[in-house]
Amino acid sequence: MIGLGTGPIREIAVLGAHCDDIAIGMGGTLLTMARSNPGLRVRALVLSGGGTPRESEERAALAAFCPGCDLHVTILDFPDGRAPAHWNAVKDALAQFSRESAPDVVFGPQREDMHQDHRLLAKLIPTEFRDHLVLGYEILKWETDTPRPTMFQRIESAVAREKSDLLHRHYPSQVKHDWFDEESFLGLSRLRGVQCRSTHAEAFVLEKAILNIGTK
Repeated sequence: MIGLGTGPIREIAVLGAHCDDIAIGMGGTLLTMARSNPGLRVRALVLSGGGTPRESEERAALAAFCPGCDLHVTILDFPDGRAPAHWNAVKDALAQFSRESAPDVVFGPQREDMHQDHRLLAKLIPTEFRDHLVLGYEILKWETDTPRPTMFQRIESAVAREKSDLLHRHYPSQVKHDWFDEESFLGLSRLRGVQCRSTHAEAFVLEKAILNIGTK
């Protein structure tokens, strides 16, 4: 498998429709990047959960997943499951977020996600981050919308287990779901690891990129 590098990373933008989307989709990648890039700027935008107990969960979780980072989190209060009905306001919020950040890489949900909130955000991200590397993460859940990923971030086995532990510690409101368990999280990361010849990995869908083949 050919490795493609991004070069030095100073700042990333991470976007989620709901509290816990980012951590489920790329928690292991966040831990890996944070420890490899001390002082990394992380700008996070979450569309829903603001003003509810879920906001406290999200802020504590992202702080744990981004140790040593310069972290700024914005959590809005769009209604869960109704984001498409607020298209204009979501678009405006995303535009403001893009103006206030300067990421080297942008992470968000992937376009084929069956949840309407995830899918809307995935489709809007490239309209505001037009000249950025945009990677779509996968969100494990009930729907059968697991993508065919094109990019993989290898993660250590200890990091995969740490991700599961942090998810359970910081999102007690979600433990009731039958899919929210260690077997699910480790099973998916093990599968993605197999697909990139690693023990564990997280997978992403590449939005668009330019290759400079055979050049330095």
